[in-house]
Amino acid sequence: MKIAIGSDHAGFRYKEAIKTFLTGLGHEVIDKGTYAETPSVDYPRFIRPVAEAVAAGDVDRGVVLGGSGNGEAITANRIKGVRCALCWNEESARLGRQHNDANVISLGERMMSEETALKLVHIWLDTPFEGGRHLARIQELDE
Repeated sequence: MKIAIGSDHAGFRYKEAIKTFLTGLGHEVIDKGTYAETPSVDYPRFIRPVAEAVAAGDVDRGVVLGGSGNGEAITANRIKGVRCALCWNEESARLGRQHNDANVISLGERMMSEETALKLVHIWLDTPFEGGRHLARIQELDE
């Protein structure tokens, strides 16, 4: 898979760990920044390009990170065609894919351990969309 990734300063450390993890799984990772923990940066500058790449079909999926993941999810979901799931545990990652066909995942570095973040990304990547009754809801989002 081709995966875009982006974070603000508060998500930088996990972004770097997730890049290594994804590359190790054989995925191509496109880093949209930020490229350091300092200085403090405005997250939309780095999250919007990830979401736009997903919406344009330039990448298959996107990963966005920040301190809580909230602002990043809000930013990503402003782009038509993006379904960004803010995930905090295994069930939220699984259901984000199964029921919502989430093509972007948002994680908060201050909300979980690095081990949990990596596990959530792995679950999100490996979980298929169920379709069925959920497909009509996804189509409504895109109308």
